[in-house]
Amino acid sequence: MATLLIVPTTQAQQEAPSPDSPAYSTLADLLENEDSRNRLIEELRQLAEREGTSSSPLSASSEAIAADAPGNQRAEEVSLPRRLAETSSQIVGDIGHQFSQSVATVANLFGVGSADGDSSAFDTSAFTNAAINLGLVIAATIALFLILRYLVRPLFSRISQWSISGSLLTPVLRLVLAVGMAAVADILIVVLAYVGGNLIATFAIGESGALSTRASLFLNAFLVIELLKAGLRMLFASRYEGLRLLPISASAAAYWNGWFARLIGLVGYGLLVVVPLLNFYLSTALGQAVGTLIMLGAFVYAVTVVLKNRLSLRQSIEQSAAKATLQASRVTLNLLAKLWHWLAIAYFLMVLLVTLIRPDDALPFVAAATFKTLIIVGIGALLSNLLTQTIGRQITLTAPLRDRLPMLEKRLNAYVPNILRVIRAIILIAVVMLTLNAWNAFDLAAWYASDAGRTLTGNIVSVFFIVVLALAVWIGLASLIEHRLNPDTGGDEPSARARTLLSLFRNALAIAIITMTAMIALSEIGINIGPLIAGAGVLGLAIGFGAQKLVQDIITGVFIQVENAMNTGDVVTVGGITGTAERLSIRSVAIRDLSGTYHIVPFSSVDTVSNYMREFGNHVGEYGIAYRENIDEAIVQLERAFEDLKASEEHGQKLLAPLTVAGVIALADSSVNIRVVIKTTPGDQWAVGRAYNRLVKMRFDEAGIEIPFPHTTLYFGEDKEGQAPAANLRLLDASRRNAGTPSSAGNPHRDIDHTGDDSHRKPDGDDVDEPE
Repeated sequence: MATLLIVPTTQAQQEAPSPDSPAYSTLADLLENEDSRNRLIEELRQLAEREGTSSSPLSASSEAIAADAPGNQRAEEVSLPRRLAETSSQIVGDIGHQFSQSVATVANLFGVGSADGDSSAFDTSAFTNAAINLGLVIAATIALFLILRYLVRPLFSRISQWSISGSLLTPVLRLVLAVGMAAVADILIVVLAYVGGNLIATFAIGESGALSTRASLFLNAFLVIELLKAGLRMLFASRYEGLRLLPISASAAAYWNGWFARLIGLVGYGLLVVVPLLNFYLSTALGQAVGTLIMLGAFVYAVTVVLKNRLSLRQSIEQSAAKATLQASRVTLNLLAKLWHWLAIAYFLMVLLVTLIRPDDALPFVAAATFKTLIIVGIGALLSNLLTQTIGRQITLTAPLRDRLPMLEKRLNAYVPNILRVIRAIILIAVVMLTLNAWNAFDLAAWYASDAGRTLTGNIVSVFFIVVLALAVWIGLASLIEHRLNPDTGGDEPSARARTLLSLFRNALAIAIITMTAMIALSEIGINIGPLIAGAGVLGLAIGFGAQKLVQDIITGVFIQVENAMNTGDVVTVGGITGTAERLSIRSVAIRDLSGTYHIVPFSSVDTVSNYMREFGNHVGEYGIAYRENIDEAIVQLERAFEDLKASEEHGQKLLAPLTVAGVIALADSSVNIRVVIKTTPGDQWAVGRAYNRLVKMRFDEAGIEIPFPHTTLYFGEDKEGQAPAANLRLLDASRRNAGTPSSAGNPHRDIDHTGDDSHRKPDGDDVDEPE
């Protein structure tokens, strides 16, 4: 009941007793007076109407619909379409009531609809004087603002030129710094114009030393609106290309900057200046009606511009999507290109409805949420653009570092862009969450304060840093191995064994890092890896029993490498195959034989490794001479051939010891065989042996030493008297053996043998005996 004491008007309060009186007696005295009672009832009805409009319209309409229903319907049983219809009806009714009250107010203003025809409540001269003073304040403030902006144009031009053609920093960082400096200057201009307007309104216009409420309304609106326009100029700097954050043309920037500026000016000055003045000087109903007209006009204007630019903006967004490197960005931009106009229309419709339903506090909330959204999206777009440009740039190391670590630059260009892509995705998620939080659709602070929010955020950060640390360790160790394998920077030329072992260690290191990183990451996100490790052990045991050959391959390969049995580049005999070992893994060796065939031999099938490339090699040569030749002379020629080999530039440095003559090793069927041994550097025994064979042949030819070769002896047999029959010889005609004689020219049968003995000619008819 005590609340009722502050509700009545001033007259009712004057008629009421003093506050020291008891509340009941005061209320009784108030209700005894008919005029005070009627006025109290009227004001209580007005308060009830205000509380009804400020509360949730859907819930209020549900209770009203349930109360008016013929049946026993509860409020929660009212359907959503019915509530929407009731809300729409209420909004239309409120708008109609506002306009009817506005018409009545205007009529009363001119003395048309008043009961007594008295229009003295409106002081025309005072209103005219206030309007003139406010107009002077507006004109002086805007003039001061334009003058200040004109004076700082050269500064904006220099900052824009530095942003475009500067040499320090990257283009994106220069753009951000330039826009920041220009924004500071722009904000200072707005603040100076605001302060100057206050000084002019206080000391030059109206009563000196007093700032009128109407001037304060305009100046506060001017400060807010021009600060918003300054934020727009950061995005759409139509005159200065180097101060434009959005990558659009100057004409497009001028168009959108002008459109947003007009929309902000219409809504801002209308609701922050015109409506409060109408409420104060004329009527609250008239002010509310004008505010509704302003919002309706702004909505129609915004929807018209959105539909007009629907296709052009869609094409621009699709072009940006085609340039995006992240798949999620491309999908999001393509979806935005198709739906952006519907989203914009829905946004403006929501602002209109909220403003009509809750005119007292909806507009500040919508303005603050919109401003926060623009800032969040702008910062996110800048960071994403910066990361995109960084991803597109190749990391270039210095020449000495690139020579020492040839694979480091390639690895950095492979890993760093992917990490930046992940960071860009995290920024996108953060922008979405902060935007929902700005519109109260998602309470980010409460979610982060919860156990689930803290756990999820901590897990994401932990996994990210674990992966980055694992990549850094892999890059460092792999670069160290490459440094050791590089003969230019790692010291001496690494041996084949060192190359093989380090390559195997690098592969094993990669597997170990991947496994450990995966296990730790799974543990951080809350997955119990104990059963996983146990299951992996059981699975490994099962695989070990089922794949004994594979286990044998690996174990044998490890011991072959530890014992340095062979390395890449060695000529070996493994598993009955002789050739060059081209590749060694943990379970097999790849061999290229002399014919070029590529063999892969598992280590489980290797019983013996014959390596022809260890320490030294021997050419073992066996040379046969005829029985009639002098053995000592032949040995002398062999030694001379070795001296010739020693003197050659190509093979002389490959000889490690003098010629070793083993002597006669066999008295063969047709030759006496002498063996010599030449000790060479490993792998050169075959080339040295070929060169030595050539020199031996030349020396034997020079000394007339016969190298026997197979002969064939023909035996025609004997008769009983010991006489050998005459050999049946086929002799070539001498006249036809000469291909240049006329008898043979043009004869296709000139190379046919002819029998020299008449007895061997083909018999003709005269040679056949006639029967008696």
